[in-house]
Amino acid sequence: MTPVAKEAAEQQQYLTFLLCGEEYAISILRVKEIIGYDTVTTVPKTPKWVRGVINLRGNVVPVVDLALRFGLAERQVTKTTCIIIVERELEHQNTMMGVLADAVSQVMEIAAADVQTVPAFGTHIKVDYLQGMAELGKKFVMFLDVDKVLSTDELLDLRETSAATEGGNARAASAEHA
Repeated sequence: MTPVAKEAAEQQQYLTFLLCGEEYAISILRVKEIIGYDTVTTVPKTPKWVRGVINLRGNVVPVVDLALRFGLAERQVTKTTCIIIVERELEHQNTMMGVLADAVSQVMEIAAADVQTVPAFGTHIKVDYLQGMAELGKKFVMFLDVDKVLSTDELLDLRETSAATEGGNARAASAEHA
């Protein structure tokens, strides 16, 4: 492998986004799409960090407020607030989840050699949720581990809640047409 080919193979693309003034990144391979913030249906008996669910082309997708999940302050929805749709494998099945972001920044390539380990201090979130950090000008961008941001148990609970909500919506719709 040539040095240029090796360097290209070691670089990955990440979508960076802002959350409470900090820059985070998710591997572009996990991102399915970015949509503007729209109607989110609140689901009873879910954690506060679950904003609710959205209908994405007939699929019920839970929307997670990462700021609340990380114990940060709740923010107002603005014109730049968006939902990043990410995909995660859950019990051998791809599951979509919406991640609320204050704004999307850019898609950037980061060489694996530029990613540093996360110190055990100095971040506002659990270190377990991060895969690493990289310098971005004078600041750092933090790489989220999408699989750890929500544990499997929490995702299963959300999926069951979403299925119950979807079933309730279908029953309500059929009752209206009866």
